[in-house]
Amino acid sequence: MGEGQEEATGFEVSIVVPKLSRAAAAEGGKDCVARLVRELEDAGLLVERVRGVPAEFIKLSAPMEILGRAAAEMQMKKLTYIGMDLQFEWDQVAAFVRQPDGSLFSWRERFTCFHYLIYGIVNKTNSEISLKFDDKEFDWKRNESLLHRLENEGVVKLVFPLHDEVKRKHLLRNWALNWHDFTWQPIDEIYSYFGTKIATYFAFLGMYTRWLFFPAVSGLATQLIDFGSLQWLVLPSFFIFVISWAVFFLQFWKRKNSALLARWGINYSFSEYKASCNELDPLRHSLSVQGVEENKFDDAPAEKRRLQRNEWSGVLLRIRNNAIIVLGIICLQLPFELAYAHLYEKTKTEALRYVLTALYLVAIQYYTRIGGKVSVILIKYENNQGEESSADSLIYKVFGLYFMQSYIGLFYHASLYRNILTLRQVLIQRLVVSQVLENLIENSIPYLKYSYKKYRAVHKKKEEKESPSGKSVRLSTRVEKEYLKPSYTASIGEELEDGLFDDFLELALQFGMIMMFACAFPLIFCFAALNNATEIRADALKLLVMLKRPVPRAAATIGAWLNIFQFLIVMAICTNCLLLVCLYDEEGKWRIEPGLAAILIMEHALLLIKFGFSHFVPEEPAWVRANRVRYVAQAQTVCSKQLLRSITKLDSKWE
Repeated sequence: MGEGQEEATGFEVSIVVPKLSRAAAAEGGKDCVARLVRELEDAGLLVERVRGVPAEFIKLSAPMEILGRAAAEMQMKKLTYIGMDLQFEWDQVAAFVRQPDGSLFSWRERFTCFHYLIYGIVNKTNSEISLKFDDKEFDWKRNESLLHRLENEGVVKLVFPLHDEVKRKHLLRNWALNWHDFTWQPIDEIYSYFGTKIATYFAFLGMYTRWLFFPAVSGLATQLIDFGSLQWLVLPSFFIFVISWAVFFLQFWKRKNSALLARWGINYSFSEYKASCNELDPLRHSLSVQGVEENKFDDAPAEKRRLQRNEWSGVLLRIRNNAIIVLGIICLQLPFELAYAHLYEKTKTEALRYVLTALYLVAIQYYTRIGGKVSVILIKYENNQGEESSADSLIYKVFGLYFMQSYIGLFYHASLYRNILTLRQVLIQRLVVSQVLENLIENSIPYLKYSYKKYRAVHKKKEEKESPSGKSVRLSTRVEKEYLKPSYTASIGEELEDGLFDDFLELALQFGMIMMFACAFPLIFCFAALNNATEIRADALKLLVMLKRPVPRAAATIGAWLNIFQFLIVMAICTNCLLLVCLYDEEGKWRIEPGLAAILIMEHALLLIKFGFSHFVPEEPAWVRANRVRYVAQAQTVCSKQLLRSITKLDSKWE
């Protein structure tokens, strides 16, 4: 392969347009779809039109040179071999780091280039161009994006990424259907196919599942083995082990995350730089409006006041919105949760309790989604800097709703009735019913949606006059099958988050349940480990078979979810200490014992473990740190030589 010379990509993007009538199709080049195809070909894209049952599809591919020149026009930043993110130049392609699979661009970068090319087609003539679709006519204005115009007119129905059949089947065979090692995953291949965010999720899920086997084995021993006279030490020892396990797990995850970013050629410090630039954008805009140049700081006190006012107004808006969410939880959700817990306690038969739990989980889902929609509305009035900041704010608010939903009933049973047997039953029912219900909804709803859309499309085709009577109608191409599949979207705030929001939320709620009630039911870690082992394959099948290929998103870490996991560890220390204070007798009735002082000492010791042990494990491996230092040294050398040459040229001009 020559320098920068790669073959064209496969068909990776599709544009969906309605099927033309026979009369309009006979007119040939007069319709706007034909104009769109010509413009796409003029932009250097490879185009294939497919006439399907539900619609017509324009499949797009591109030579690597076209994508490279688009990246250069966008001034895309890419990592170089000296460790710096520099503006991409197609003529200097050898200076930029390649992907783990050897390709020049990642999937997210390729999709961004496709998006730039197809939405960058504008009317460059000096007049408006008349376009037609069936009996509808409209004008394509000067300097207007053709695709945006066709979307507004309802001609373009959807633009979505396509699955690569060769890679999809390879991942399906070697990952989703590979049950030889429950936790092994081809993370680099997942990254190359789905992008950073989804690959990071599966890396976290795989590591979390592997680490769960340690507390699962310990919990199994704690639950089943009788330690005789040392039995009173078993639960405190298990509790200390679980907290230490969680602290070290999150620390080692940070190490793994930094190693993955280094392996994928992602400069995390540059992502932080871009975030800081986003924070300064409003200030730069206000300075430009007022006629103040960016590089002059004559009015430093005024600039400082603007920054502080902007910062504190954002803080106050977030406090106000969080207060609204908390008030809704206290006034609306809390009474509902307590009513469910009371009815559960009064219900005598186990079958009715399972039915009650299932009805409760279904009802609370609708309530939480309403709260999530309110959160999305509130976020629009916050002074968040960028989409990632808004997404993090949404995560915190929605998790607050789910936190109350998932744990208030358990706290109610633990504090009011003080019955360890009932609490264990509730934990089992919550974990089993919720996981079964979640997996049922997660895997069956996409299939039902696809089947319904397929039935409607085929039924509509049969009713058309162009369909010969008695001839069977079926979906014959892969692209139309993918079009009918549901998208990988979040149940709440899909404009800010994708389907990983629900997957991470499920993991966080599970982590909170097994951690905060570890002493009440140590065996719960076994249930979580078994569930996660199947969750890996279920999520893989969902992405590869049941859903459209997700739009790639840039995310260097798991973001706000890491802070939530850290918060749940602190909550676990408090709740388990409370459970240990209320020691129980053989009948399962809890009573206060004089070991309160020892429990309080243990609580403070565990808090020390939580915040102290975090510093024992470095957040990045030594080889990542060494590479970073070497890159900085190389960058300083290159910049120093460039500056010296520039100074020498200036001196020669002055002389």
